[in-house]
Amino acid sequence: PAAVVAAAMATCSAEPWSLLRLLHSLAIPALILGGVLFISLFLFLGGTRLWLQRRKNKLNPPGKDGKRPFVVACFHPYCNAGGGGERVLWCALRALQNKYKDASYVIYTGDTDVTAEDILQGAYRRFNIRLNQPVKFVFLKKRYLVEASLYPYFTLLGQSLGSLVLGWEALVKCVPDVYIDTMGFAFTLPLFKYLGGCQVGCYVHYPTISTDMLSVVKNQNARFNNATIIAKNPLLSQLKLVYYHLFAFVYGLVGSCADVVMVNSSWTLGHIVSLWRCGVYPNIVYPPCDVQAFLDIPLCKEKSTTEHTIVSVSQFRPEKDHPLQIRAFAKLLEKTAGQQPPPAKLILIGGCRNQEDDQRVNELKRLCQELGVEKRVEFKVNIPFEELKTHLGNATIGLHTMWNEHFGIGIVECMAAGTIILAHNSGGPKLDIVVLHEGNITGFLSEKEEDYADTMAHIFSLSPEKRLEIRQNARQSVKRFAEQEFEQTFLLSVEQLFK
Repeated sequence: PAAVVAAAMATCSAEPWSLLRLLHSLAIPALILGGVLFISLFLFLGGTRLWLQRRKNKLNPPGKDGKRPFVVACFHPYCNAGGGGERVLWCALRALQNKYKDASYVIYTGDTDVTAEDILQGAYRRFNIRLNQPVKFVFLKKRYLVEASLYPYFTLLGQSLGSLVLGWEALVKCVPDVYIDTMGFAFTLPLFKYLGGCQVGCYVHYPTISTDMLSVVKNQNARFNNATIIAKNPLLSQLKLVYYHLFAFVYGLVGSCADVVMVNSSWTLGHIVSLWRCGVYPNIVYPPCDVQAFLDIPLCKEKSTTEHTIVSVSQFRPEKDHPLQIRAFAKLLEKTAGQQPPPAKLILIGGCRNQEDDQRVNELKRLCQELGVEKRVEFKVNIPFEELKTHLGNATIGLHTMWNEHFGIGIVECMAAGTIILAHNSGGPKLDIVVLHEGNITGFLSEKEEDYADTMAHIFSLSPEKRLEIRQNARQSVKRFAEQEFEQTFLLSVEQLFK
């Protein structure tokens, strides 16, 4: 037995050495394999970059003066939409063309169902903006890869990977000298910087993922981007939290590729600073608001017999939370039943980008019927600018309900038009817009359905003189968001891209 024990002990002591010898024998082949893969990847990326540079010279040959045109490209797959992001695009292009007149300008777009002339006419019709120089449109066929509807699960990851494919299509079709992402597709930045050899800038309207989104999942709160079935399940919440943290890490890496980073509000700045590993500090460039067009609307003293109207201006997207507006309005009607002045009317004004948005409007109409307020709610979809001004000029309250709105151009427009704004107590509205002006109130903030109804009732209870005072304060405060202010700060921010 002693011999058996001794043999067993000898075997056990030999096993670690055998394992070490095995690992040692595998280490060298592993290092060689890793080196070969690294060199192969390096050569592949270097070859791809060289091929793109040759393609760039082929697509943009020298002119009669012997100089190759300097190409500035903006990545905006939905440039024919009518939201605040599109106003940023057109105002930025106009400012760049005015300063850098010798450059050639390109827009990458996925709006293949319209012509270049249709897009330019749409920009003039919606925003009253005309470009001073020609612009070339590069039409992309793979925009469907960034549609949220294509990814019922892992939407953020799916859209981001889809943007890589879409970005590659854009880069192959046109290799610019300066690339500016004006729509928030951060995963395209390393493509254009390291493969395209471009100077890279971006204007961030809204971080793809934010620390607030992480908090929502961690606290198991149900939101439009956190389904109830996940919020109620601790295991699923933990798995989603891990997924979000991993995505946030990668999002920070791709964001660090930018040479210039611009953000649209203090709220966005805080999140980008915490998530991105930027070598440069982001600049706050408030989005352009056509405040002068709304400031031209005269502020008239209200008539006591006038029906109060509440107007909401925002695209019909899920994060805008139009159902909250309708439920709060229904609650208001309950509270003010039988009171004078006459009952209020709610007008929802917004743009529909696709069939999903159209379906969302139909769902909102059904909600109005369920709550019995369909006769007091009107929907105005994709209306002309002049009609928008008319509705805002006649409104008493401008309503906004999006949680953590990154900025809120519609809020600024409502305030400039002379409505009393009631916005969500978060994000850009709280930090940048609905703030005191020279110590005076410029509007109101709320969060819950009951709070909104109470605040609307409070606004209606104010005297016409008090409401006029708030409207005047609001008008003075929003002049800092004019298009001229945007153009100045935007040009200062992107200046280093042209050096």
